[in-house]
Amino acid sequence: MESKPAPLRILSPIHRAGRQFGLYFEERAAELGVSTVEGHVLAYLNVYAPCSVAELRRVFGYKKSSLTGVLDRLVERGWALRDVDPADRRSFLVRLTPEGSTLAGRVRKITDAFETAVISRISAADLRAFGRVMKAIEAVTGIEVRTSGKPAGSRAESGAGVTRKKLRGGKKR
Repeated sequence: MESKPAPLRILSPIHRAGRQFGLYFEERAAELGVSTVEGHVLAYLNVYAPCSVAELRRVFGYKKSSLTGVLDRLVERGWALRDVDPADRRSFLVRLTPEGSTLAGRVRKITDAFETAVISRISAADLRAFGRVMKAIEAVTGIEVRTSGKPAGSRAESGAGVTRKKLRGGKKR
């Protein structure tokens, strides 16, 4: 009789934690009248707007049609605006309205409260170890999702969002 393989030691806990946070966030975001996806996009735009639709697709991994639906809802509710990108008239830049920015701040309070609650239950060494695990994942995948904290409005990195790093052998991934 074959034994079952052991659960994955990195991916299974990450998936479980992501699902747990997703349910936690979904419940609280619903109280604000936003879906989980809308909440994530609002929170991102609150830090990085204006940013291109292409950047949002790279950062969140949504299909073009799914993201268009999310952005349509945010615009219809008066929380976001899509402006033609002056640098590329075929593209749009997305930014928040004042109402959207206020709502995004309320969404941020949900994530801040979650992080505060988790951090209060672990040591500083645990948090540093977690950071090392995340860096190891970045190193293995060769993919870095924006972490600079620089607003996209600076346009210092025009293709902002996901960066594929060179791996051994000089190949880009």
